[in-house]
Amino acid sequence: MPKSNHFIGQPLYNQIIKLLDKSKILRISRQHGGERYIKRFDSWTHLVVMLYAVIKRFDSLREISASLQAEARKLCHLGILIMPSRSTLSDANRRRSESIFEAIYRDLYDTYHYRLLSDSRRGKTPKWMKRLQIIDSTTITLFSNIIFKGVGRHPKTGKKKGGIKVHTVIQANEGVPSDIKFTSAATNDSFMLKPSSLNKGDIVAMDRAYLDYGKFEELIQIGVIYVTKMKKRLKYSIQEDMMYQTPDGLMEVRLQRVIFTKEQPNKEIITHQARIITYPDVAKRKLISLLTNDMDTDPSEIIAIYRQRWAIEMLFKQIKQNFPLKYFYGESANAIKIQIWVTLIANLLLMVMQRSLKRSWSFSGLATMVRITLMYYVDFYSLFNHPEKDWETRLKATAESPPMQLAFFD
Repeated sequence: MPKSNHFIGQPLYNQIIKLLDKSKILRISRQHGGERYIKRFDSWTHLVVMLYAVIKRFDSLREISASLQAEARKLCHLGILIMPSRSTLSDANRRRSESIFEAIYRDLYDTYHYRLLSDSRRGKTPKWMKRLQIIDSTTITLFSNIIFKGVGRHPKTGKKKGGIKVHTVIQANEGVPSDIKFTSAATNDSFMLKPSSLNKGDIVAMDRAYLDYGKFEELIQIGVIYVTKMKKRLKYSIQEDMMYQTPDGLMEVRLQRVIFTKEQPNKEIITHQARIITYPDVAKRKLISLLTNDMDTDPSEIIAIYRQRWAIEMLFKQIKQNFPLKYFYGESANAIKIQIWVTLIANLLLMVMQRSLKRSWSFSGLATMVRITLMYYVDFYSLFNHPEKDWETRLKATAESPPMQLAFFD
């Protein structure tokens, strides 16, 4: 049988973690006190083991420990010099600060987000795409309500589960989180809209949970455009109202200039001028009303900007479908946050690898193949750019030298 075309002298996982800088990770850990009183299980080993578990989609510490023992002869390739037990990993998840893994994620994002993740490099996106930031949150349900408070109760049992809310900001042309905050599920989303972190010319797309007239006025002052969805029963006065129709006499778009007035808790009155753009969504068979402070841009572009908000929903779906966020490797808030940060790191690393390939892969397809071949001695780029090559080589060799046929009689 011919030798594999994809063979290489190191596991595929080792090629993934080469995107990490070991010395920088240990330096970050020391700055956050992560190496204090540590003899052998340092932050590098901790991160490599957790990444391994997350990519393989393990559900428990027992699975992680058993799998590492089965792959013992390959661990030296990964820089793992000890065999971590369940108790060692459990203690590390409880004691080593999650801020270390947050700092590692942010450093990786700064390293790769423009060079390998930005779609604007390819010149295929609208001009406004690179200025667009999208804000939203997703809730991860927990079995306990002790650590993070949840919202509501189970309609039948009346039991209340906990939940951690992951508040996320992404640049629309990148598809990975540029900013992350964790709160309990009961926390309101609006705090994540921070005008001070935005620059003149930026565009922000968000859901109606972020509606705040005071912050909207701040956005106007610094020259930031926002696009959000209207809430029901908002009170406003109409200054201008126009409707455009199709040649068939159907509504195409309705444009309204309005003024909102709201009294603050300190009795201060806030007035906010905005534009409401209403259009029919044919697929959903209903009217959609958008709110923006942009009075001049073509309505079709404002609608396109809001539709781009779906990119963050796709990111949440991608992470939840391809990584284990139903079961956690620890019960403390610190352990839960570490696992989420490591999941975000794994997602970023795989997206960097995906963007480096010539062959087009869906993220789910790539993640599945990586999970299967993670500890195989194969070259990542050779295998994923031409996975059929070994099979084609074998067929060609079989055609050139068919197997000898033995006969019963001479």
